[in-house]
Amino acid sequence: MGKRVVLALGGNAILQPKQEATYENQYNNISAATKKMAELKQQGHNVVVTHGNGPQVGNIIAQNEAAKDIVEPLPINACNAESQGFIGYMMEEALKNHLETLNIENNVVTLLTMVEVDKDDPAFKNPTKPIGVFFDEAEAKRLEEKHGFVMAEDAGRGYRRVVPSPEPLVIHGVNQIKALIDQAIVISSGGGGIPVYRDIQGKIHGVEAVIDKDRSGLKLAQQVDADTFVMLTDVSNVYVNYGKPNEEKLETISVEQAKQYVSEGQFPAGSMLPKVEAAIQFAEMGKEAIICSLDDAIEALEGKAGTRIVLEASTEVVN
Repeated sequence: MGKRVVLALGGNAILQPKQEATYENQYNNISAATKKMAELKQQGHNVVVTHGNGPQVGNIIAQNEAAKDIVEPLPINACNAESQGFIGYMMEEALKNHLETLNIENNVVTLLTMVEVDKDDPAFKNPTKPIGVFFDEAEAKRLEEKHGFVMAEDAGRGYRRVVPSPEPLVIHGVNQIKALIDQAIVISSGGGGIPVYRDIQGKIHGVEAVIDKDRSGLKLAQQVDADTFVMLTDVSNVYVNYGKPNEEKLETISVEQAKQYVSEGQFPAGSMLPKVEAAIQFAEMGKEAIICSLDDAIEALEGKAGTRIVLEASTEVVN
């Protein structure tokens, strides 16, 4: 029996580190990723897709900066919307082509999605979300001095600009997503969503930030009542003691075990930690969260690959 699945695809899967940011490169990466998503639909699963946009929104901001003497730069939230639109377009085109190849009568819809945050979220005073391409240390320092950017080292891959990443509170359009999910693959909340807040009169305003796509994906999975929340990465499993002689691959673990590993500092804050924390919150609802590679997605949903976090490790999730 098929599951209602929310898939979160990282922005680095769309544009890999050090890869030239051409449209062709990004479309080819998306085409490879969406082939697996179409196969999930073929397996009978109902799928909602969300995706990261760190490299893409950073590049759009850089384009704005380069052209600022000709065209007024857009705020980060508008750049977020721009990235959500063009990535969603590429994903929708590629998905429809794969579904056609598989002779699956199914549609794909991309929703431009706002995500509500608290305008007083402490994240606005502590930028942590990496965006854009990677720089060496010397170039990072130059950008800090020239533009006032906050730059940070990102998981040993180089330096990137970091911006505020507030906690997502409400995904806008959830009722519409739930109405569509049985009829189409839905692409929603791309790049973590377009960050907005409400003033005391209840009016909506954009705010300059980039929401973490795994936290936004968690909120999306919760609000559409998904059976399974899958975070796709470039590794097959989550590991503890990574890179050490006692390195251990995690397969199925309980919420309690996962919390213990978090308390031990097993997961890097800029990469795996947000995924594990989101997985814990979803599994605490009595459902399953999976962290796996894109290639293993189908097998992971069958319990044969990836890292599964469940309320109790001995409990099988039945849908």
